[in-house]
Amino acid sequence: MTPEGKVKKKVKAALSTLGAYYAMPVTGGYGTSGAPDFLVCWRGMFFGIECKAGNKTPTALQERNMCAIQNAGGKVAVINELNVDTFTEWMVGNEPDNG
Repeated sequence: MTPEGKVKKKVKAALSTLGAYYAMPVTGGYGTSGAPDFLVCWRGMFFGIECKAGNKTPTALQERNMCAIQNAGGKVAVINELNVDTFTEWMVGNEPDNG
């Protein structure tokens, strides 16, 4: 399994543990190029999660898509080996205030 694949596996496990809905869009063809690896809905919030290995960063197209998600009121994150273990904490920290 690739290093990015290992990050994706951990993100999937975290999302499943949280009970979040997620989809992993296919790019190219009829898919949306540059869409984040995970499109997530959890507790009324929309998240775009991009997974990377090592010190790799999102492409310009991925950055544009992440900005569009933020402009629409969603949250985005780039997850790698360094922050994948705190991913669940980040999700909970972005939970909307129910008060």
